[in-house]
Amino acid sequence: MDSSKLGSVPEEEQHRKESNKPVVSAFASLPDRRPTKSSEKYSPLDWSGFFDREEDVCIPDSNDVFHLYMAGTEGPVVFCLHGGGYSGDQYLIYAFSVSEFLIYASCLTCYGRLSFALSASKIKEKARVVAMDLRGHGKSSTENDLDLSIETMCNDVFAVLKALYGDSPPAIVLVGHSMGGSVAVHIAAKKTLRSLAGLVVVDVVEGTAMASLVHMQKILSGRMQHFSSIEKAIEWSVRGGSLRNTDSARVSIPTTLKYDDSKNWYEGLSEKFLSSPVPKLLLLAGTDRLDRALTIGQMQGKFQMVVVRHTGHAIQEDVPDEFATLIINFISRNRIGPHGVEIPGLARPKPAQAQGQSPAQTKS
Repeated sequence: MDSSKLGSVPEEEQHRKESNKPVVSAFASLPDRRPTKSSEKYSPLDWSGFFDREEDVCIPDSNDVFHLYMAGTEGPVVFCLHGGGYSGDQYLIYAFSVSEFLIYASCLTCYGRLSFALSASKIKEKARVVAMDLRGHGKSSTENDLDLSIETMCNDVFAVLKALYGDSPPAIVLVGHSMGGSVAVHIAAKKTLRSLAGLVVVDVVEGTAMASLVHMQKILSGRMQHFSSIEKAIEWSVRGGSLRNTDSARVSIPTTLKYDDSKNWYEGLSEKFLSSPVPKLLLLAGTDRLDRALTIGQMQGKFQMVVVRHTGHAIQEDVPDEFATLIINFISRNRIGPHGVEIPGLARPKPAQAQGQSPAQTKS
């Protein structure tokens, strides 16, 4: 019998049609999951609800591009530097790789520039806010993302400020958390940023920072390695205690960070902080974080210190409203205006007088 004259049975025809269909990857789209109360509570929040805009700053004569989030239009500039993380391998990635079922994260003890998001929404009522992605973090891209030496990161901040404001920068209040606090202190100690009007360091002092590096590997070895969703990663960061404010975690956790170097961030930090010739504010989550040099300096009135109770290491995330109020009060207390220290009742020279004209000549 000629088999070519035989018709296809229904099963074979159906199989042929299905085999001709394009193969769709199991990871082509996210599964359609019904939202639960837990997933809604820990769902990501977009930065645009807190900052006004984002901007990429290209550094001249290099391939370095730094990503910034900005808010506010008037007042001094509150320039925020985020914290970071550290591993024994000196290379730590905090990243979410989103596929259909799995989200990986190699560190959830790190902090990004969006950790200032909730505070920025309040600070911008009185001042301008700029939050920078440091080298090797977030959306910033440099020729060498692994060079996180303190000198390099300081130079990055100087370069960004130069690109933003040229030779006439406004009054700047540096605010740094953890690793970012170290960068802020080193910048202030150089005494080359003439428009620097204030320094705020958030929960980092030399003694406890250096001691904590010894135990960091043990902490990192116990971290979660993967999550079934971004919501689960956010929930873990809150329930695990690294962050205490859910809304802040919903903004700051879904970011990408890379880290390198650490020891030189903190060596000599206390003396550099005390030597900075600007008004200084140290925010701490507990008095046990003070070392000898800072204890003596605080007793001598060399800086203002505030202990923020019932928070973890990330004070700006756990109590963003209180943190914003502390920053605004610091600016007000030290009379920091858009162009530097402003003293009420002190008359500013008129343009004509500034050019050498006398009051009589001006009136005529």
